[in-house]
Amino acid sequence: MPFSSLSLYIHIPWCIKKCPYCDFNSHAVKNTLPEVIYIDTLLKDLSNDIDLYNLYGKKIHSIFIGGGTPSLFSAEAFCRLFTGIKQQLTFSESIEITLEANPGTFEIEKFAEFQQLGINRLSIGIQSFNDAMLKKLGRVHSANEAIRAIEMAHHVGFTNINIDLMYGLPNATFQTNRYDIETAIKLKPTHISYYQLTFEPNTLFHKYPPSVPVDDDIFTMQCDAQALLANAGYQQYEISAYSQDNKQCRHNINYWQFGDYLGIGAGAHGKISVERPNKIIRTMKPKHPEHYLHSFHQPNLTHSISSKELPVEFLMNHLRLKDGFTLQQYVQTTGLMSETLEPSLTACVNDGLLTYTQLAYFCSKKGWNFLDNILERFI
Repeated sequence: MPFSSLSLYIHIPWCIKKCPYCDFNSHAVKNTLPEVIYIDTLLKDLSNDIDLYNLYGKKIHSIFIGGGTPSLFSAEAFCRLFTGIKQQLTFSESIEITLEANPGTFEIEKFAEFQQLGINRLSIGIQSFNDAMLKKLGRVHSANEAIRAIEMAHHVGFTNINIDLMYGLPNATFQTNRYDIETAIKLKPTHISYYQLTFEPNTLFHKYPPSVPVDDDIFTMQCDAQALLANAGYQQYEISAYSQDNKQCRHNINYWQFGDYLGIGAGAHGKISVERPNKIIRTMKPKHPEHYLHSFHQPNLTHSISSKELPVEFLMNHLRLKDGFTLQQYVQTTGLMSETLEPSLTACVNDGLLTYTQLAYFCSKKGWNFLDNILERFI
């Protein structure tokens, strides 16, 4: 049977405009949002998974609603969604419910309604507080709208606010990068997700890459930002995540700790441990919204993780965390014996890629810069 801890990911794939760097399953709105039929399909999707994996009455500890731009949906749509979920699953008393939002005026006006529904963590896609940078990134909001969105989130009562920021932006300088971080700190979000801009396949930036700073300059910007964040009380607990005390993203920690989660919505992924180690399953739903809505009777795409794949699957998540992992966690979540990590685990420690202390293994500073090299040793 799956562990008692379970999360739920919900994907809403529509956005106002597709950004040139975005490789997520997102689609620009063409006409009106199909809220009613999409919510109906999400609830059928959830019911199918509960039936398939015998999860009746299971307690969920976190919900993350991502996209796309899920804040385009109305509060009424989310109310109906939550009502339907509660009829099938039990919400833990301290459940964390995250909604991704953009800083556009239309979405800001709904923040209070979202908060009143029980959504208690807002994740706002800022990316930069520089209008020139935002234009190059294809964003549809301004720097002033970004600031207003964070201020409004505080005002309506959100006590857990994440903002997404990017670095290594087109024509960025040390000064523009520092301004973004200093502005973010002044606005006092509880969590900052700080990502380097990359040119992913099947994006406009991959086909027509803009000019960005050289690697050495990007690294200098990153180090400066990390120092500013640390001085302001934001602790780095994952490669791209910084938070105030006790404000880490619980939903994403579950991913990184190789926990179980259901994924519903167009292109959503899930992972369920039916039996360890021989029946740990990854699921994926039909990717295109139209296919998801109108061909939902087709079976889920599933992949059973083999015992050979499990060590890498476990490590590629856990080693993103500053705290790393213990052998007890490895045994509990994979069902494998700790010896299956050897001799590669000891070799990584001896080579200075991993550090071992107080029963935990975690990446050294060198190891975090060469995580792919670590993982290759366990294939």
